[in-house]
Amino acid sequence: MMELLKRNIESRSYTLKALTLCVLCMYGLLANAQDFHFTQFAANKLYLSPSFAGATAQNRFIAGYRNQWPAVNGYTSYVASFDHYFSRFNSGIGFLVMRDVAGDGQMGITNFALSYSYDLALTPEVHVRPGLSFSYRQGSVDFSKLVFSSQISSTGISAPTTEGLGGKDQGGAPDAAVSTIAYARDWWLGATVDHLMRPNLSFVGNNDALPLKTAVFGGLTIIRKGRLLKPVDETLSVAFLFQQMQRNMQTDIGLYWAKIPLTFGLWYRGIPWFNTKGAGDMFALLLGLKMAHLGIAYSYDFTVSGLVNRVAGAHEVTLSYEFSRAHKKKLTAVPCPEF
Repeated sequence: MMELLKRNIESRSYTLKALTLCVLCMYGLLANAQDFHFTQFAANKLYLSPSFAGATAQNRFIAGYRNQWPAVNGYTSYVASFDHYFSRFNSGIGFLVMRDVAGDGQMGITNFALSYSYDLALTPEVHVRPGLSFSYRQGSVDFSKLVFSSQISSTGISAPTTEGLGGKDQGGAPDAAVSTIAYARDWWLGATVDHLMRPNLSFVGNNDALPLKTAVFGGLTIIRKGRLLKPVDETLSVAFLFQQMQRNMQTDIGLYWAKIPLTFGLWYRGIPWFNTKGAGDMFALLLGLKMAHLGIAYSYDFTVSGLVNRVAGAHEVTLSYEFSRAHKKKLTAVPCPEF
């Protein structure tokens, strides 16, 4: 009797997990507001805005990894970028590649992007950087790994589904984005409009074009301490990001404190009047280490919505490396936090 009860409990647990993965995957297939997201958005600069291409005092390489909802094999994201500033032309160019996988490989999205920006000095203190990016977005899905209700029974998952999918397992489409950033020594304010070409990655023949995404971001350095003729060794900055896709809205706001070589951050996602119902779901803590050329940061999202006991938050790691060229160039770095 006890063995039968144990098997029944295990079966229900397995079925619940299968249903959870199925819901996550089908949401990824059907939701036309799906897009990449990073808690450390200030670190993934080229994804945030093409205006950041070349907006650094040195050449820059950035790599990132995000594991969201690991308890249910939710979303795993990878990103790598490189940008370079041409001082002779006041221009920056950047390359970006991203990969996102939902569940056990059920759905994946890969994005390749080329960005350009131009630095325009309005005054000796205030600069503006318009930017433009072109990208190619490719999606894929393994229908053999999807789980449908017709396959689930009291003993687990049965034979392959008889659902008539009639679709394709991969597809791609071009896309574009425009942006601008205004900045000075202690503040920055920018905006990006993405998905200008409305890419359609439907696998079942529907017109599920991505809607336009608008992002407004900025920040202010509240405290800046440093010795005369020496690099700044302590800063306190506040930053925000507001995003909207159709009726879906999300706001992130946080605080960075940096004292060489350490950086600490505290973030909250979900200002009630700027947040879609049910989406305001996390606090995040960040710890970073910044050396002369190398920086590394780790953050963890503490979920505070109804999913708190089921999805296990999100882990995110970012690695950045800056290296000098043979000759100097003028400083064009936006005072955005490193992470």
